[in-house]
Amino acid sequence: MTYQALLHRQYANFAFRCLAMAFIAMHGFVASPLMHAAVPAAAPTQEEIAAKDAWGKANLLDAEAQPPFSLMFGSDSRSDFFRTWPRETSTRKIDADRTEHTFTWRDAASGLELRCVAVDYADYPVVEWTVYLKNTGDKRTPLLKNIEGLDIVVNRNADGEFTLHGIKGDFCAADSYEPFSLPMPAGFEKKFGTPIWSGKSCDGPDGWPYHNLQMPGGGMIFAIGWPGAWHSNFTRVGEQGLHVAAGQQHTHLVLEPGEEIRTPLIAVLFYQGDDIIRSQNLWRRWNRAHVIPQVDGKPLGPLSQVQVDGVDKTYVQSLLDAGAHIDLCWRDAGAGGPNTWYPSDKGPHLPKPGEPNNQWLNTGTWEIDRRRYPDGFRPFSDWCREQGMQFIMWFEPERAGSPETFLGSKTEWLLPQTPSTVGSIVNLGNPECLAWLIDHIDGMIESQGLDWYREDMNGDGPFTAWRAADAGDRQGMTENLYIQGHLKFWDTLVERNPGLRIDSCASGGRRNDLETMRRAVPFVRSDFQFPDIQENVFDANQCQTYGLSSWLPFNGSGVYRYSPYEMRSFYLPLFGTGCLKSDDFKAQAEAYKECARVAPSMLFGDYYPLTPYSLAKDVWIAWQFDRPELGEGAIQAFRRAGAEEGTIRLKLRGLDPNASYEVTDFDHGDSTHLGQKLMDEGLEVALEPEGSAVFTYKVKAAEN
Repeated sequence: MTYQALLHRQYANFAFRCLAMAFIAMHGFVASPLMHAAVPAAAPTQEEIAAKDAWGKANLLDAEAQPPFSLMFGSDSRSDFFRTWPRETSTRKIDADRTEHTFTWRDAASGLELRCVAVDYADYPVVEWTVYLKNTGDKRTPLLKNIEGLDIVVNRNADGEFTLHGIKGDFCAADSYEPFSLPMPAGFEKKFGTPIWSGKSCDGPDGWPYHNLQMPGGGMIFAIGWPGAWHSNFTRVGEQGLHVAAGQQHTHLVLEPGEEIRTPLIAVLFYQGDDIIRSQNLWRRWNRAHVIPQVDGKPLGPLSQVQVDGVDKTYVQSLLDAGAHIDLCWRDAGAGGPNTWYPSDKGPHLPKPGEPNNQWLNTGTWEIDRRRYPDGFRPFSDWCREQGMQFIMWFEPERAGSPETFLGSKTEWLLPQTPSTVGSIVNLGNPECLAWLIDHIDGMIESQGLDWYREDMNGDGPFTAWRAADAGDRQGMTENLYIQGHLKFWDTLVERNPGLRIDSCASGGRRNDLETMRRAVPFVRSDFQFPDIQENVFDANQCQTYGLSSWLPFNGSGVYRYSPYEMRSFYLPLFGTGCLKSDDFKAQAEAYKECARVAPSMLFGDYYPLTPYSLAKDVWIAWQFDRPELGEGAIQAFRRAGAEEGTIRLKLRGLDPNASYEVTDFDHGDSTHLGQKLMDEGLEVALEPEGSAVFTYKVKAAEN
């Protein structure tokens, strides 16, 4: 970025602050929602909406706006070169809460068209945008490089400092989703992004594509929607500035006639005040309102699932008979060879003496193995619906684990195989290949009666295959076309199958960026869930709930052991069990019932951590989910095995100080407490080592 561009952006931020101050001066002091118990603490304020409006005007709407994105073009050294081109604007109302603004710049000489599509939210202090670059000419464009979907400078006031809050991505480890707070003094620089081999958007310790930038008196939450390899850079500029940039990890390419690429989707939420927990709850509320997919305008509620390997109804029926309420019957790949639902007996991953059976890795063209399942899965899925359940089935169409059996001669549909890909990557950027895959999976959804489509992506990731397929002047092109194809794949499946829902998985929770979460939900937030092969699974999953709940209201996992401490460590908006045995049915059924009592608050409530984060064995960990509109909520507390203190007091948040609350301890019955006392003195919890407690609470009705 040039020095002149930095000055432009600093001026834009100065204009934003001035406009916000002018709004307050014009309309008077706006009361904090905390001053009125009837208004939720995380509800957006008029000040926050005004700040968002001012920023949008200065950076997008004004004719002289300094756009919040950049790129280099040909021999031009300016990253905002396109501002000298003619600009066209158009506006359309999407619905009562969203307005779309499209800004288009065109260069007659090269044929390059740059189009920014921005969405402004009226009900939340959020603005988002995506930039598209298209070659409308009849020859190659000059070189495009360093394309950043986000490129701004943020300025703080003289008091205080920048702090960056976030969590780690998922990497199948105990500390997946561990929270962090980074002070950002003068000279600070930090880069985030997916690992160089991955291409999965939430992969690795630095791979979480969401950031909370706190400044004195407020801040901004940034989200990057790119189900591929992205980066974000935070670099201090001078005494009071911070340069923030984000985009596809590597772009250095020319466009052929008719080609179009795009940047990641960027969303920015503006908040005021110094309460980070409130800012995250404001994010959670926007996420529920405008990100989690809806069907027929209805929000997704909490869900329960049970995992099966075959088509045997006996165990599922026995679990239902034990009193469990189950929403979904989940048919996964199958454990090893005996139950894999697709042909998997050809390819490099065949059973070897003394080693785990990984035959399921021999993925291919997604036909049912009729030797094992001659009737397919339609009879089973029909039976599920007769019992009041939906049916979900596992696919992994992006990876051909057995390339030699993939559609015979269609090798041009496969990207170069690398040590990271565990097979070959199916090129979703190839239009012919994409059309075949859409038709084929659509046919499977229809013929097998799928209510949900579950998609996985294993191996270390597709990034090395993307890069191997790029020519020197087309670096980043394969990935960009692939990402566009993958999003079109999902969108078309939903268009052709109204009511279809999608579960996103990529070796656990490694592809849950904003674009993905607009279309899917994560049933498995991490593959760190198997106590037979992984250590400290239950305490680790407590910590995953602790960290991830600030960012994704809907997330899920599955539990495979059934003591109260173990099962309660996995209570989530999506809860499920596996490894069914008759001895466990009673305990499993009780877990489904308990989780159903707290899951609505976990999904629809505001989230409050009540203890510090820790993986240590000698601590307590606890959290609260509060639904102020309903006057109710839920609390979970865990005393780890080595914690010496037998009692803890948990100071609750978000309650009506003047209301009386009936608190229900799942193990010890009911008690009544004044809201003010619960917040000032706390709720006392006593547990044995490796003990757990679950509470719900609700405002007591006034007695006549």
